Amino acid sequence: MDESTIQRHSGGWLFYVKAAFGISLGLMILGIVWLPTDLWIKGYLVMGIMFVVGSTITLAKTLRDDHEARRLINRISEAKTERLLKEYTD
Repeated sequence: MDESTIQRHSGGWLFYVKAAFGISLGLMILGIVWLPTDLWIKGYLVMGIMFVVGSTITLAKTLRDDHEARRLINRISEAKTERLLKEYTD
């Protein structure tokens, strides 16, 4: 694969994404710690947060992998079409 065709995220965007994730998760956990309720309820909420975070990461990775697979299939189809056209014109 040609290096020039690979789209990369900027450093600023990567920092923003990581900072937003860290801040939101940290503030949510801090809010649960300061919540005036029993420990088992706090544990349930933390467990729920961890499940949501894990499933969100899995969903994002799955959608990205599916997108990348479709791009590859399209490139293969384009290469086959170009080869057929080249054979036809020769």
